[in-house]
Amino acid sequence: MNGKAGPRAAGEGNTRTRLDRGRGALGPALELVHTGRAPTRAVLTAELGVTRATAGAVAAELEALGLIRVDAHPGAAAGSQGRPSHRLEVAESGPVALAAQVHADGFRAALVGLGGRIVATAPGCETVDADPAKVLGSVVEAGAELLEETGRRCVGAGLAVPSAVAEPEGLALNPLHLAWPAGSPVRQIFAERVRAAGITGPAFAANDVNLAALAEHRHGAGRGSRDLLCVATGHRGVGGALVLDGRLHTGSSGLALEVGHLTVNPEGGRPCHCGSRGCLDVEADPLAFLTAAGRDPGPEVSLLQQANDLIRTQYADPYVRTATQALIDRLGLGLAGLVNILNPDRIILGGLHRTLLDADPDRLRAVVADRSLWGQSGGVPILPCTLDHNSLVGAAELAWQPVLDDPLAALAGT
Repeated sequence: MNGKAGPRAAGEGNTRTRLDRGRGALGPALELVHTGRAPTRAVLTAELGVTRATAGAVAAELEALGLIRVDAHPGAAAGSQGRPSHRLEVAESGPVALAAQVHADGFRAALVGLGGRIVATAPGCETVDADPAKVLGSVVEAGAELLEETGRRCVGAGLAVPSAVAEPEGLALNPLHLAWPAGSPVRQIFAERVRAAGITGPAFAANDVNLAALAEHRHGAGRGSRDLLCVATGHRGVGGALVLDGRLHTGSSGLALEVGHLTVNPEGGRPCHCGSRGCLDVEADPLAFLTAAGRDPGPEVSLLQQANDLIRTQYADPYVRTATQALIDRLGLGLAGLVNILNPDRIILGGLHRTLLDADPDRLRAVVADRSLWGQSGGVPILPCTLDHNSLVGAAELAWQPVLDDPLAALAGT
């Protein structure tokens, strides 16, 4: 060896220089493709504010990492002129995140790729043990089996739970509907089970409605919103979340937007777990609806499915219609209070609340408009969530975030 560098292929130095300049754009570029905001290299160039050559080098590096696919020869659209720009898509066979969700009626594990695509799911379990370590061990085991079956590379794991999760400790403060001890260290337990299963990458845990809002903001009904309010009732209770400028607003310790404890029926309302009466949590969830409709919940399927099915198939029944309208009015009262405080530019509803909106959208929007100052000045769009399993997709977003922040560093550790 004479110490001199070997000959370079033509253009190699220029390409490397462009990539070095654009290395800091890898994360932003990946997020643009991940959220569908950069379907072509031309759009990516404009969004990043870089040269076409730099955008090309960045896209090529993300493709080399197995994260995206670059189609250099896309078909031209009818009537278009000139050569079409390279198309950018997430890699179908790329890495995945392990997503887990626990709720009152069971738990489920899934593998989720970039773009919010659910790659594989394990059959949901309908029994939730009172010991969080047993439940989280089972759901991680199910996820590990999916990883083994698919042979996918895993970037990390995320967990959605129906409880406020205090930061920085990762404690589930109020898992009331799971019969878990208050303050269970769910993130620590989950991370330990993930490591024990041989799964690489970091592990996270957060509130299920927060994660649903994050997923909908990136991939669903909340896309393009700046100040997004999400309110949802799944299997038990009511939760809320706020996304500001693309980031979840979780407050000083992760406990913001506990909307379930807004009082919406103070006089004749049901007692709430918090010690108050008539809270949204016990006045606008599936059990409250079934009770108001005079139906005894059965053990065959989840409370959420029973409530949804009843509205969709028997709305003409006077008892079902009256119960639906009562829940719509209470939900609308709670939403109006939130609109007055938060002034969101969009509201999305999930779980049973999505079904209530579908049943009588005019009634719900009228209640919110009549009771809110901002509603009277023009109204706030109220839309249904559009993603299936949005809390699972949101749990995966937690695990994908380090990759979106710095793809090279994150993938080097998996």
